[in-house]
Amino acid sequence: MTAIDKNCFQPQDMVLLIDRKGRRYLKTLEAEQVFHSHLGRLYHDQLIGQSVGGWYRTDKGHVLLAVRPTFGDFVTAMPRGPQIIYPKDLGNIVIFADIFPGATVIEGGLGSGALTSALLRAVGPAGRVITYEIDEKWLPKAQRNIESLVEDPSNLTITVGDIYQGIAERDVDRVVLDVPEPWQAVETIGDALVMGGRMLSFLPTILQVHQLVTALEDDGRFQLIDSFETLLRPWHLKDRSVRPVHRMIAHSGFLTTAVRCQPRGGPPAQESAPANDIEHENQETSA
Repeated sequence: MTAIDKNCFQPQDMVLLIDRKGRRYLKTLEAEQVFHSHLGRLYHDQLIGQSVGGWYRTDKGHVLLAVRPTFGDFVTAMPRGPQIIYPKDLGNIVIFADIFPGATVIEGGLGSGALTSALLRAVGPAGRVITYEIDEKWLPKAQRNIESLVEDPSNLTITVGDIYQGIAERDVDRVVLDVPEPWQAVETIGDALVMGGRMLSFLPTILQVHQLVTALEDDGRFQLIDSFETLLRPWHLKDRSVRPVHRMIAHSGFLTTAVRCQPRGGPPAQESAPANDIEHENQETSA
């Protein structure tokens, strides 16, 4: 079997083309195909078999840098139906929901497949992602996006159904929601999560967050409830100019996390006997 040179582009590879003004163009390489733009034509065959990170000239003399796109590059450029979750939030979702290799994760809302892909990459081949989606029309586009980002998505199960009506699975490790009214799912999330399991919800407005947090507190089975947002501000650094860039990705949504625990006031955990009591019992046994 011929080894593939990872330093070179191959047919069906995704490539990110960047012009001198920093504009980006995401394409899939195919033999005999042509990239057309105001910069001129660039033949895919000029890149196939050639170096990643190389500079390539169009027929109008413009030079483009060609690199492999990151996960975030694809997410921001991919075909979409519902609004996507931005890369800055995807990274935080994976970390703050504590998505780990081998985990079983319930996802509420398939969307365009960006979050699903991030979860699949995080759980790895030993884990599972089970996604509830109520609207079947988004499935084909989302599945194509997922297949572009995840080499083997066979550990993904898509259930067409309303997560508000109940989660069938039990003892799952994590629940991640991108749905407009997650408070309607709080009871079934509590039933589905393993003790100590974590839930995370992504919501665009603080009023939605308030309603969710109230529902989590009223349920009584959730502790360590936290809500926050992330602002991403790039910086311009060139010669003697050091300043924030004029545009930034500010508010995109709030993340709310909570941990499944025993209800407060429920049966206490088994307590160990004090050391002096154990010593006293040992002495009586010896006697």
